[in-house]
Amino acid sequence: MTGGSARTAGPARAAEPTGPAGAAGPARAAEPTGPARTAGPARAAEPTRPAGAEGAPWAEFGRQLRSLRRAAGLTQLQLGLRVGYHHSAVSRLEAGLREPPVGLVRRLDAVLHTGGRLAATVAAPREVPHRPGRFPADPALFTPLPGADASVGQGPPDLRLWPARLPAEGLACPLHGTAGCAVPDPGELPALLDGPGPVGGPASSWGTGTGGAVAEAELLHGLTAVLACLIREAFRHEGRVTAVEGLLRALARWAGEVNSAGHLPYGQLRLGAQYAQVAGRLRMERGQIGVAMAWFGHGLRWADAVQDASARATLLSDMCTLVRLDGDPSLMLGYAQGIGAVDARRRWMATLSDLYQARGHALAGDAAACRRHISLARRGFARLGPRDHLEAPWMAGAEGAMRVDSAIGGALRDLAVATGDRAAARRAVDATARSRAQVPPQMRGARLLLSLRLADSWACAGDPGAAVALASEVLPEAVRSRESMVTAELRGLHSRLTGHWADLPEVRAYRERLRDAGE
Repeated sequence: MTGGSARTAGPARAAEPTGPAGAAGPARAAEPTGPARTAGPARAAEPTRPAGAEGAPWAEFGRQLRSLRRAAGLTQLQLGLRVGYHHSAVSRLEAGLREPPVGLVRRLDAVLHTGGRLAATVAAPREVPHRPGRFPADPALFTPLPGADASVGQGPPDLRLWPARLPAEGLACPLHGTAGCAVPDPGELPALLDGPGPVGGPASSWGTGTGGAVAEAELLHGLTAVLACLIREAFRHEGRVTAVEGLLRALARWAGEVNSAGHLPYGQLRLGAQYAQVAGRLRMERGQIGVAMAWFGHGLRWADAVQDASARATLLSDMCTLVRLDGDPSLMLGYAQGIGAVDARRRWMATLSDLYQARGHALAGDAAACRRHISLARRGFARLGPRDHLEAPWMAGAEGAMRVDSAIGGALRDLAVATGDRAAARRAVDATARSRAQVPPQMRGARLLLSLRLADSWACAGDPGAAVALASEVLPEAVRSRESMVTAELRGLHSRLTGHWADLPEVRAYRERLRDAGE
C-alpha cells in the first residue's frame, strides 16, 4: 500500500509504503537487448545540436545520453537500431527536445549498460517552464490516453461511502490542499454521479441536471469525493477500473479545454495525477503492466506541470513496484533514487526512497547496500514529523509501521532468495509477521499477500513445514485472486517449496491442495 499525495493506494495498495506490496519471487537480472560496444569504427557525422537546446526541457537527459552513447562507441544510427527507434528520434532525445518514453529509457539503459543512470535522470525533478499568461502546451500532456471510453462498470459510486470533507482516503483538495474543504452533497452532482460525465462537450455542463453549471471548485471537490468512494469500494470488492478511467478521460478533456482557453488547468492536472495513480494501480493489480506504466507516465507529466512534489514521489514509487515485478533491479534503483531527489527536505520522501533502494539492492543480491538502506529507512521513519504525517498520513503511527515492516520484510526475503542467506530470511519472517499482525480487518488483500510472503520467508529460512502450514490457510483465496502481486508471491513460494523439498510429505500434500483449489 502506498500512498502519497493521494492516498490513492486504496484500490491497489497492499501493505507497503506505496503501491501494492509483493515480490516477484527469485530475482533475475535484467536482460540487455544488445551488447554495448566499448570501441568501434569512427562515427559518422552527427547533426549539430539545435540552437537553444541548452534550455530544452529534457536537456540534461540529452547530454547524458549523448555522453553515454559516445562512450559506448555507437553512432545515433547504431543506437537507434539496437533500441528499435529511428536515428532522428535519438537525435531529438539528445537535443533535449523530446520527452523519453519510459520503455525506451529502459532499453537505452540496458543497451548502454548504465546501471539505471538514465532512468534516474528521468526520475529527477525538473523545473517546468511556465510563461505568465499562457500555459503550454504540449498536446501530448492530454492525449493520447490509454484505452477507450466505455460505459460498462461506470455506474455511480456507493453514496454511503461519500466523504463529508477533504482530505478523504488521503486525497487532498486539488485546489486548497489539506485545508479541510467541504464536499458538495451528492444530490448536487447527478450528472457527474451517473457516469464519467459527457463524452463530448464542455465539462462545465456537469451540473444539476437542470441546465445549471457547477462551479469549478465544487466540481473538483465532487470528483475528488467520487475517487475517494471508489477507493473505499475497492476494500470491499474488486476495484472498478473502467469507472476510474472513464472519469479520468473526462477530466483530461476538461483540462484540455481550460488549457486551450489559455489558462493553467491547475486543479484538473493535480486531480488527474491522483486519478492516473489509481488507474495505474488497478491495472497493475491485473498484471497489465504496460497500461499501468502508461497511466503512471501521464500522472508524472501532470504532476510535473503543476509542480506537485508529493504526487511525483508516490508515482515514482509505483513505477519502482512495476519494474520490481519484472525483476529489473537497476531500473528500480533509478526510480528509487529519483524519489529521494524530489525534495530532500521532506523526510518521508527520503524514507520512501531508502525503502525502495533496499528492495532494489536486495534483488541485485547486494546485501551490504540493502542493509544500509534498511537502517536509513528505520531511522528516517523514526524522525518523521508533523509535516511529514500531514503530507503522507499513511506513513504515520501504526499504519506507517505496518508499511515499513512490510517493505523491509519484502527486501530481506528478496535478499534471501538472491543470496541463500537464511539469517536474512529469518529477519524477513520477523518483519513480515509484525506487519501482518497490524493489518486492519478490511484490508483482506494485504493480509493475503503478507501471509504468502511470510510463508515464503519461512521457506527461505529452511522451514518448509511452517511455510506449508501458513500457506494452506490462504491457498484457496490466493488461487482465486486475480491480483498480480498475489500471483507473484504464490509463484515464488511454489518454486521454493517444490525446488527444494518436493519429496517431503507436507509439500506433496500442499501441491495436491493447490491443484484442488485450482479446479
